[in-house]
Amino acid sequence: MLHLTAGRVGSLLARRATAALTTGGARMASSSHEVSETVDMSQPMYWDRLDTPLPDRPFKTDLTATDKTLKEKEKGPWKQLTKEEKIALYRLTFCKTYPEMKQPTSEWKTVLGGVFIFLGLTGLVVWWQRLYVFPKRPRTFEEEWQAQQVKRMLDMRVNPVHGFSAKWDYEKGQWK
Repeated sequence: MLHLTAGRVGSLLARRATAALTTGGARMASSSHEVSETVDMSQPMYWDRLDTPLPDRPFKTDLTATDKTLKEKEKGPWKQLTKEEKIALYRLTFCKTYPEMKQPTSEWKTVLGGVFIFLGLTGLVVWWQRLYVFPKRPRTFEEEWQAQQVKRMLDMRVNPVHGFSAKWDYEKGQWK
């Protein structure tokens, strides 16, 4: 019965998809909604990584007039450059320095918080199940019942050679 229902649902969805493609395709193509830009992954990309010291391309590709003059000045002797100009040249090529990349983030706090929230919710579910889902503990787990069961097994002399009753002294009424 369920198989027939799933087949009917599948055919209904297939018919709706076909109808949407035939009528909605022209409508979608002519809509005035904005389409998000796609990133061309075949082009060289920039990212700061400790294991890759030289990225595929420089950090800044669109240079301003001051950046261009600084790049021209870079071609000359570096002793004529000031410390600020050297730092600016570095920042044209790289976004972060190694100490900035190695700086620890606060992501561990988010991960740890998520783990604690998950554990708390799991604890609440287990507690709710113990209260409302699981049945009461059987009376065989009660100490009184277990004491009566031990007494009964001793009276029946269960496994008297190597087992349970062999460890009971029947004359003194206590364990050996």
